Amino acid sequence: MFEQLKRIDFTSLKTILFFGLIVRLIAVIFSEGYGMHDDHFLVVEAAGSWADGYDYNHWLPWSPDNTGIPEGHSFTYVGLNFLFFKLMKLIGIHDPKVLMFINRLIHALVSLLVVKYGFKITEKISNRKTAVTAGWLLACLWAFPWLSVRNLVEVISIPFLVCGVWLAIKNGKKSLLFWSGMLIGMAISFRYQIGIFAIGMGIYYFFKWEWQRLLLLTAGALATFVITQGIVDFCIWGYPFAEFQQYVIYNMNEGTGYLNSSNYFMYFYVLFGLLLFPLGILALIGYFASAKKQWMLFLATFLFILFHSFFPNRQERFILTILPLVIILAVVGYSYLTHRTFWRKAWKVSWIAFWVLNIPMIALFSTMPSKKSRVNVMYALYGKVRGNEHILIEATGESSPEMLPMFYAGKWEFGVVERREDTIPMSSYDTIVPFDYVFFFGQEDLGKRIAEVKVKYPYMTKEGICWPSFVDKTLNSINPRNSNTYIEIWKTHVYEQHPPK
Repeated sequence: MFEQLKRIDFTSLKTILFFGLIVRLIAVIFSEGYGMHDDHFLVVEAAGSWADGYDYNHWLPWSPDNTGIPEGHSFTYVGLNFLFFKLMKLIGIHDPKVLMFINRLIHALVSLLVVKYGFKITEKISNRKTAVTAGWLLACLWAFPWLSVRNLVEVISIPFLVCGVWLAIKNGKKSLLFWSGMLIGMAISFRYQIGIFAIGMGIYYFFKWEWQRLLLLTAGALATFVITQGIVDFCIWGYPFAEFQQYVIYNMNEGTGYLNSSNYFMYFYVLFGLLLFPLGILALIGYFASAKKQWMLFLATFLFILFHSFFPNRQERFILTILPLVIILAVVGYSYLTHRTFWRKAWKVSWIAFWVLNIPMIALFSTMPSKKSRVNVMYALYGKVRGNEHILIEATGESSPEMLPMFYAGKWEFGVVERREDTIPMSSYDTIVPFDYVFFFGQEDLGKRIAEVKVKYPYMTKEGICWPSFVDKTLNSINPRNSNTYIEIWKTHVYEQHPPK
């Protein structure tokens, strides 16, 4: 075995891509579910409902419950997911878990572009040795496989951004700047804030008096943005850039008060904390050292960080888009310091410590289902329901139950009512139409809660149990607001002539 390992060329891009593929395929297989609200309910839930002829979020102007005002969500990524789900269903693939398996596989394969072109960017601006280091970090950093299979706009935009940067620096040809702009424009169409990164590149070309490059980059970005935001929104809303305009208005009026944080260094903690200790400290030093020679990328990434740091709405995932480019700059910048013995030894020790920590973490996160119990409680209904059933979420044993991912049930018109306060009697939850199912969230006082509901539904039977994953359970124990807990499914049998006793 050791002889075989010795024959592997760990400096080869093919080897790095192979290992990057392996860990991503593991995440494809095992890391089902979703990471947070936005990567499911603002993408999968919306696109999946459109493919079924329904509009879950009421975003489309012809939907009965639409307000007639755009919500401010770019339709580019959601639209691509809609086309994917529609195509899969046209060829006979309907099972939600199978659909998401294929979806994760596509995302994982696309994410390898970041590894390939991140390696090439590093080799171009530095040397092969530095490119190998950056390549391994981009391929096997513990967070990347898990992130690569999520439906986050902050993550799916990365391959387009990295490929766009590669074309901008590839061989000095000015004509490539137009295609670079088109790729970066697509990234902007996924997530509007990436425009700040493009502005940083534009500022660099402006002060270098490289007007032709600046104009070509701008023209390419605008071409993609006009097609994806102007024409698409015109077809949907009757006027161009409808969603973009509403997004700007929302963030000016309300976005500044959402999740306000006074931690102006939060994004530095995220970017360099992901690289673990002590490598993250050296990477931070290397990042700022890169400004010495890599002004275009440094200016673009630093401007992106500054914008997000000073905008009041701060969430950790917002900064993920530039993580690969920051890693590249950190490795390149640190290489400028390695002519000194101290910095070489510090990197060597940190590199060993990184892998000692990274290997178990990548093993854990790449095999981690996320929001497992919530996914499985709805998947338990797949193929068994009409789609208009009434569900009571009995959550008096749960601090903060989250929305149910209806995509996994394959139906969209469930009537859902939550019971959170045990001081409010069950009789207060009487509805015109009785509940078909009761989902009990959490194990606290479970027997008492079941008995209370059985007073109203005496023939109720337990249909299933959904356990959280190990990491979900751990997160819940750390912060009970992470509602990733035990769920029991009970069927009331109210419509059956001879319910079980």
